[in-house]
Amino acid sequence: MLRPSPYDVGARLYNLLPAPALPLPANSEPAEAPPTRMRGEGARGVCGDRTLAAVTPIPHSAQRFGGFMHGLDLETEYDNRARVPDHQQIFDQWTRDGAAYRARAGAEGRATLGLKCGPGPRQTLDIFQAATGAAAPLALFIHGGWWRSLEPSQFSHMAAGLNARGVTVAVAGYDLCPQVAIATIIAQMRQACVFLWRRFGQPMMVYGHSAGGHLAGAMLATDWPAVDPSLPARLVPAACSLSGIFDLTPLVRISVNQDLRLDDAEARRVSPVFWPAPRGTTFDSLVGARESPEFLRQARLIADAWGNAGVATNYGTVADTNHFTVCDPLSDPDSAMVARLAKLAGAR
Repeated sequence: MLRPSPYDVGARLYNLLPAPALPLPANSEPAEAPPTRMRGEGARGVCGDRTLAAVTPIPHSAQRFGGFMHGLDLETEYDNRARVPDHQQIFDQWTRDGAAYRARAGAEGRATLGLKCGPGPRQTLDIFQAATGAAAPLALFIHGGWWRSLEPSQFSHMAAGLNARGVTVAVAGYDLCPQVAIATIIAQMRQACVFLWRRFGQPMMVYGHSAGGHLAGAMLATDWPAVDPSLPARLVPAACSLSGIFDLTPLVRISVNQDLRLDDAEARRVSPVFWPAPRGTTFDSLVGARESPEFLRQARLIADAWGNAGVATNYGTVADTNHFTVCDPLSDPDSAMVARLAKLAGAR
C-alpha cells in the first residue's frame, strides 16, 4: 500500500486561514489587564532556577480585548535585539550548543537530520529521539527570528530537556520572509505536522519561541480535518509559546514590516487571536519578565482570549529573563518548564 506523499495536502494548507472572527482591537486607550488569579501550586513554579512569577490558571476574567497601548513607541517595543545588547553572543552560544547536541545525539544514534517535509528549500525536520529509547510521546519545536531569520540548527539543544524526559522532539525549519509570506510559513508548519503524523502516527505537542510561539498557537488552532479528512481533529492537542505574538496588527507600523509585507487585513488574517479558539485544547503562554510591555501584553492577550472561549490556558512570566534567555530552561531536563512541557506532551 502506497503511503501518501507528505506534500499532497500542500495546496489546501494555503487556504485554511480563518477569516478574523473578532473586531479590530481598540488602540485609543490602554489595554485592561484582568485580575490575576492564583490557584494552589500551579500559581507559582520554577523554570530552572527562574521563578514563573505570575501563572494565571483559567478561568480568565477579561471581558474584552485591549489593543496596543496608546502612546507607546512600537518600534522600540518590538525591537528585542536593541533591548538585549548581547543578543549576538546569545545567538553564537545557541549555535555552539545546537552543534554540540546534534553531535551528541548523533553519536547515540538518536538524530535523524534534514528530513524534507515540503517543497520549500528550508522545509526540513531534525528529529531527536527520546533518550529512553522506548515508544515516546512526540513534540515539535519551532524557532523564532521574526519569521525572517535564524536557522533550526541553532535550536537543536532545545530538544535536550524533553529528550531526557522521554519525549521525541522534531525541530522544524521553514522558508523566510520576504521570500515567502507569513501565511505560507503557517502552511509549511502544517505540512510539518502532517509529515510527523504520517511518520509516527500519533498526535504532537507543539512549542515555539517568538515567531515560533505564534506558529505554535496557529498549529493548535488549525482545523486539521479541513486540511485532510483523515487527520484527527486533535492532531495538536496542546501547545506552548515562549514570547509569542498573536495580534500582528501593530507590526504593520514598524520597520520589520519591510520584510513581513503585511497590510492591516493580512495582519489580522494571520493573527491567531482573531481565529476561532481551539476549544478543548491546552495552551501555555510564557514570556520573559524583562520583556517589553507589548510582549507582556501579547502573551497575556492570547491566554485571556482563548481562556474565555473554552481553551485551558495558562499565562506566566519567567523571572529574570529577556526575550532570548527565556529559552534557557528548555535544555534543562530538571527545569519546571521542561517538566510542564513533558506533561503537555503526555510523558509519564
